[in-house]
Amino acid sequence: MSDEKSLTPQEVADILKIAKTTVYEMIKRGEIPCYHIGRKVRVEYADLVKFRQKKKTFLSETKTEIIPNDIFPETTQASSQSGTRMIIAGQDISLDILARHIESRVSGIMSLRSYISSYNGLVSLYRKEIDIASVHLWDEKTSSYNTPYVRYLMPGIPCTMIHVAERKIGFYVKSGNPKKIESWRDFSRQDVSMVNREKGSGVRIFTDQKLESLGISPLRVNGYSRESQSHLAAAGIVAQGGADIAVGNEKSASQIKGIDFIPIQNEKYEIVIRKDDFSKPQFRIIPEILSSEEFKSELEAIGEYDLSFTGKITNIE
Repeated sequence: MSDEKSLTPQEVADILKIAKTTVYEMIKRGEIPCYHIGRKVRVEYADLVKFRQKKKTFLSETKTEIIPNDIFPETTQASSQSGTRMIIAGQDISLDILARHIESRVSGIMSLRSYISSYNGLVSLYRKEIDIASVHLWDEKTSSYNTPYVRYLMPGIPCTMIHVAERKIGFYVKSGNPKKIESWRDFSRQDVSMVNREKGSGVRIFTDQKLESLGISPLRVNGYSRESQSHLAAAGIVAQGGADIAVGNEKSASQIKGIDFIPIQNEKYEIVIRKDDFSKPQFRIIPEILSSEEFKSELEAIGEYDLSFTGKITNIE
């Protein structure tokens, strides 16, 4: 790709494998240089390359998206001239806000972001490849979020789980719901097609369990094997007529024109930290940040978050 090429925010998001809204946040914070053509925002490819080199943001080419050991030759706990690195995994914009608050409150901390799925995030946390994993993983057997997965994927490792927010999860359908979609059973209709999320994502695990509980085989679902890498991408495909239904959170639905949102349930969005890390300043301050009015006001301004239990700690032995 030529260094002279200019990129749209969506193209930047595709390259970094993040949501377009996160790109706008980075531009707003001055992390990625941009310029305007009329009302359009553009980013020079050369500036994006410099940003990646400076931040050393994780961009995996593998399907599992696990961080290679040679990306960060120093351990994440080791101090260097540039400070202590903290890697936070997950896609929600609340994590970008959290990372910024940590850097502003704890001297010498460099927060790096890894945009991997909930399941793969816990695997990476177990391997000590990241420092914080975000999770929103539904367990159909216990009708609960996250705790069963932390126990299973972090065996013998005491963890601290901190509540970030609750988000509504539901169906994305085209405006007016022309196919009259109402429930999970509509996924098996021959006149309905879906766009799925990638394996390991919270939405994919949620969808698979709901379909299995109703005895609906993936082989009976049109479009089941088609994957998108984000809520926004899935909503966009439905809005453009590429599919009739997708599963995602309410916030992304509100950002895409031509989409109606059918709520199903609230999901818990939480972060997981190894308990032996929690005594360190950059981790210990997180509940205080999450509970602060400053942090909550930022999320409230974005909208579609329930902050009733934000900052609540659960210890998992």
